[in-house]
Amino acid sequence: MTTHRFVPTVWHNVLGTVPPALTVASGDTVITETLDAAGFDKDGVQRANGPNPMNGPIFVDGARPGDALKVEIVRMTPNRATGWTRAVLAGNVVDPEVVRTLPPRDKVTWSIDRQGGTVQLSDAPAGLENFVLPLEPMIGCFGVAPSLGQAFSTATSAENGGNMDYRGFGPGATIWFPVATEGALFFLGDCHAVQGDGEIVGTGVETSYEVEVRLTVEKARKLVWPRGETADDILSVGNARPLDQALQHATTDMFNWLTSDYGLSPVAASHLMGQVVRYDVGNVYDPAYTMICRIAKKWLPTRKA
Repeated sequence: MTTHRFVPTVWHNVLGTVPPALTVASGDTVITETLDAAGFDKDGVQRANGPNPMNGPIFVDGARPGDALKVEIVRMTPNRATGWTRAVLAGNVVDPEVVRTLPPRDKVTWSIDRQGGTVQLSDAPAGLENFVLPLEPMIGCFGVAPSLGQAFSTATSAENGGNMDYRGFGPGATIWFPVATEGALFFLGDCHAVQGDGEIVGTGVETSYEVEVRLTVEKARKLVWPRGETADDILSVGNARPLDQALQHATTDMFNWLTSDYGLSPVAASHLMGQVVRYDVGNVYDPAYTMICRIAKKWLPTRKA
C-alpha cells in the first residue's frame, strides 16, 4: 500500500461532486495538513475562507455507489501552538430569555502545549486560572460526496457525514461512510484540540493539524448513515434536526446493524439496546444536529462471517 503526502492548493466549503485533488488506491494512506475552521494554516496565514474549509476531495479507486468507505484515523499531530474558540455559549443552546443577557461572543485564544499534551486559555477569566485540559484531537468535519450531484455546506451534516463535531472521531477510531458517487470523493478538515459534547459555544478549540488516515473500500457494504468503531465501542451516527430525528436515525441504524451483521433477532436486538445503549451528543449548534448511538463491544455477540 502507498502513503501519499497530500498538499492542497484549493479548499472547499462544501462536500460535493467536484474534481478530485488526489487519486489513491483502496488501502492507501494519506497524510495532509488541515486548516482551522476559519481557514488559517499552521503559520497563522489565512489560506481559505470559512466555514470549515476542507482538504480534498480524494478519489478512491474502486469505490462505487453501494459500497462503504472505511476511514481509519491513524494519527493527528497538532502543528500550531494556538487555537481559538468563541467566548460565550451559543444562543440556540440556552433558554430564549437568556440570550439577550449573554455577553458578546468574542474570539479568544487558547495555548496548545504540544510536548505536554495540554490546552488552556491564554488569558483566563477569574476562576479558570488553573483550568488546563488534556489535548484530545478530533476531526470535526469529514465525509464523502452526497448522492445526485448535491453539494452540502461544511456548516452542516447529512447521510454522507459532514460537520458532525463528535469528540469520539479521533486517533484510533474507524468510521465508515456510505459511498454515493464514483470514487467516494472524501473530504476532511475542521480539526479540534479539544471539545465538549455538542460544540455548544459554536466551536471546539479550533486549530490546524497534520492528519494521517487510511482509506479502504468495502465492496457491497450498503450503508445509510455513517458508522464508527473505537477500541471499546461500536457506534451509529444520525444527522438531522430536530434532535429527536437525529436520535431516531442513529437508533434505527444500530438496530439494523445488530440484526444484520450480528445476527440478532429484532427482539434480541431490542433487549440489548434497551439496556446497554449509550447516547452521545455531537453538534447541536449547526443546521443539522448529530446524535451517536453507542454500544460497548463487551455486550456484542460474535459477529457473523
